[in-house]
Amino acid sequence: MDAGEEQRLLEALRAGDEAAFARLVDGEGPLLMRIALAHVPSRAVAEEVVQETWLAVLTGLDRFEGRSSLRSWIVGILLNRARTRGERERRTLPLSFLRRRGEEGRAEPAVDPSRFQGRRGERPGWWAAPPDRWEQPDERLARDGARAVMLDAIRRLPPRQREVIALRDLCGLGPSEACNALGLSETNQRVLLHRARAKVRAALEEHLREEAEE
Repeated sequence: MDAGEEQRLLEALRAGDEAAFARLVDGEGPLLMRIALAHVPSRAVAEEVVQETWLAVLTGLDRFEGRSSLRSWIVGILLNRARTRGERERRTLPLSFLRRRGEEGRAEPAVDPSRFQGRRGERPGWWAAPPDRWEQPDERLARDGARAVMLDAIRRLPPRQREVIALRDLCGLGPSEACNALGLSETNQRVLLHRARAKVRAALEEHLREEAEE
């Protein structure tokens, strides 16, 4: 929505217009659910996080100063609650669920270096094991198994990578909106997204390869 529409919506919300709030929930609810699912282990927990977010929105509307878009402000509230709840839930999960995560901001390859030819290869720096070509990728990725693998791979990413890919690829936010919601520079957002996508693609490659062999 443009600035004028957002201002009219804010005025209606602050006046207690229940229909305006219902439209906001209908419009932004699916986006919030997708972000929450990238942070917590189940849909039931994600639903609780989204409900907590809407309560916080209602009680905090008078404090919203318009420094960002209304959507970015709501997403920021959701992220804070999803991070907290996700960490709490992970403390109750078995150790086998957790994988070692790379430190945020440290140098790390986006793709396993072993997939490239070394200096003694026929074409150093070129692919030794290129990405798999997927037949009918949309259809295959729409399956429940592939979606579960994708969400699990996203949950296992380092926090910042997880948040960037959730906003950009699960929720469809543009680069500037994602940067605004997460407080990132454009360069940092781009690097985090590249690394996150590479890791998720690797997990999907493995899943689809195993699926084809069955």
